[in-house]
Amino acid sequence: MSERAEAVIRAWAAEAGFDVCGITSADAVAGAGPALLAYLAEGRHGEMAWMEGRAAERAALSALWPGAKSAVVCGLNYGPEDDPLALLERRDRGAVSVYARHRDYHDVVKAKLKRVARRIHGEMGAAVKVFVDTAPVMEKPLAERAGLGWIGKHSNLVSRGFGSWLFLGVIATAMELAPDAPHAERCGRCRRCLDACPTAAFTGPWRLDARRCISYLTIEHAGPVPRALRPLIGNRIYGCDDCLAVCPWNRFAQAAAETKLKAREDLRAPPLAELAELDDAAFRARFSGSPVKRIGRARFVRNVLIAIGNSGDAALAAAAEARLSDAEPLVRGAAVWALARLQPWDVFCRRAAHIEEGDAMARAELDAARQEREGRADGG
Repeated sequence: MSERAEAVIRAWAAEAGFDVCGITSADAVAGAGPALLAYLAEGRHGEMAWMEGRAAERAALSALWPGAKSAVVCGLNYGPEDDPLALLERRDRGAVSVYARHRDYHDVVKAKLKRVARRIHGEMGAAVKVFVDTAPVMEKPLAERAGLGWIGKHSNLVSRGFGSWLFLGVIATAMELAPDAPHAERCGRCRRCLDACPTAAFTGPWRLDARRCISYLTIEHAGPVPRALRPLIGNRIYGCDDCLAVCPWNRFAQAAAETKLKAREDLRAPPLAELAELDDAAFRARFSGSPVKRIGRARFVRNVLIAIGNSGDAALAAAAEARLSDAEPLVRGAAVWALARLQPWDVFCRRAAHIEEGDAMARAELDAARQEREGRADGG
């Protein structure tokens, strides 16, 4: 295939709104398979069973689709307008990860990929398949091989032009295309991303234990968040940007163009008290079209209550107390934890006295709070 095909595809990607596009072979990341299997064997993926179910297919696009010859990897800039870490100081507000402040990126990226894929199929006659995150495709290693950037020590893609702020999507095609040169790793001795992690989720460069990651805990983890990690979450109610935001390569990044990706104003710094009041219908309405909606109301309000418990703001105790009678056990348990941190012990005990014996999750939180209180009283 002539170079013209690659150039045309890149032009189509730019017309569709992508900021960067690269090409690699369908089996370019076959060597990543053993590393993935080792990661799964160590249990560092936590409850993300979907990673195990199709692990063999993740090794290479050709394993997922035997007809695939090439991968067209596209990147969409979602860089924030300001420092997302500044919001962590506003403890009465919830911090939503930058990527989730827009319309669901799965929908945005997939729509753009389909525009490009239709042209490859229609004008070049090649079979195509489109993948955005939910399929068993290793987008980041493919992007590195396609020259879009390199995988940083935080295990995310880093770009010289867009820092750590790129959404990725892949078009697999049966057409043979000339691959771009892989990008060299340029982290050097820097370890800012590793040191910035609030929960010490990195056991070393390129070694993330998802079970301690705030993004995992607030999005993927379904049950109560481990008590020891809750105070470290701060006011992060959906995801975490710390390791991404401190990357030195972000100095070359730019805010995403609003014509391509517009952030929702109501997700920039939402009040915690307001979010705690959301019932199921209000939650669905507020987060319609947002990736936040995918975790469901109970898990989200659990996150909000953890943030309320970390706020140190006694004025938010009323919002937590209102959730003691919530229909969801997960929410009631988080409300007990938040209230115990915000109110004097005698006041808390009076407020929590009506918790029913059969309410296992709330009772467990109440007992744990008592044990912690007794430990402090004993000097433990």
